[in-house]
Amino acid sequence: MAFQDRTGQQVPSVVFHTRVGDAWKDVSTDDLFKGKKVVVFSLPGAFTPTCSSTHLPRYNELAKEFKARGVDSILCVSVNDTFVMNAWLADQEAENIVVVPDGNGDFTEGMGLLVDKDNLGFGKRSWRYSMLVNDGKIEKMFIEPEKEGDPFEVSDADTMLKFIDPNWKEQESISIFTKPGCQFCAQAKQLLQDKGLSYEEIILGKDATTVSVRAITGKYTAPQVFIGGKYIGGSQELEAFLAK
Repeated sequence: MAFQDRTGQQVPSVVFHTRVGDAWKDVSTDDLFKGKKVVVFSLPGAFTPTCSSTHLPRYNELAKEFKARGVDSILCVSVNDTFVMNAWLADQEAENIVVVPDGNGDFTEGMGLLVDKDNLGFGKRSWRYSMLVNDGKIEKMFIEPEKEGDPFEVSDADTMLKFIDPNWKEQESISIFTKPGCQFCAQAKQLLQDKGLSYEEIILGKDATTVSVRAITGKYTAPQVFIGGKYIGGSQELEAFLAK
């Protein structure tokens, strides 16, 4: 089937049945879109490989960049029930993303992007796409090409961010190993924050062990910082690096 680019149209009017804590809460498209600038990305399913390894994590990582450019929220839509979507969000630790459970596929069908995944035992699912929506009106769509399998070429976070701001340049990835209660770790994180740099924090004892950091850096101490694949060192070395 040929997918229609719905740029210039309103998003479908749908009520999503969500679970918040121990209570049901109905959320309408007006709740999500009215008076807001929203980025939406839709994918075939929670906990599936590309969705979990790349699609959702990258939008979560770049959320601050979107917000700085006037985006009020980032929505992830999938034809899954609210329990699955909530569990996936918790597993991904993607606190910057709002998951939208399109359990019956009503929104996706209204977008003309509901497809058969019977060969995988999935039933009806969403084709992968992204869009920029302003006050409920679609300003731009990026629909994946109609190919076999699950193409992932244009609905990524980087493509959307470059559309919103053509001058945006990707920041090198930063990871920092920290220990709870470590004052030097706090200093290192503050240095990065003062420069407006996003980073991934790897907490020793929770996300990794001291054996891990020693195997990588040859040291037991924290923090240990990596930028763009390069080992920087601790807080003093980071300060000197950022001062250059």
